[in-house]
Amino acid sequence: MFKVTPNPPDTDPASPYESLDLNLDPSIMATPRKPSSMFIVNPELNIETLLVHACESLASANVMANDLVDHLEGTSRNALLGTAQVIMLGELAVNRALDQLDPP
Repeated sequence: MFKVTPNPPDTDPASPYESLDLNLDPSIMATPRKPSSMFIVNPELNIETLLVHACESLASANVMANDLVDHLEGTSRNALLGTAQVIMLGELAVNRALDQLDPP
């Protein structure tokens, strides 16, 4: 059988970027990064409020993931079940932090 494409050369550069001809403008790298203010968490919010919101968001994500699991089969289902479990563990951790801030 004939191979249409030739084998790549046997060169082994020290860096994967060594063979690239990157002519980057140094001023681009020196420009300070300014974060976008489109999605920003209010820096004046207290820790309890942030944790409560995180807990509610994680609980909602867990419900959505578990609802979606019913529509999947095989490895995709298993992967999403694992993701739902990680979400639940995050929710438990946030709940524990809330309990330490304000004991029941």
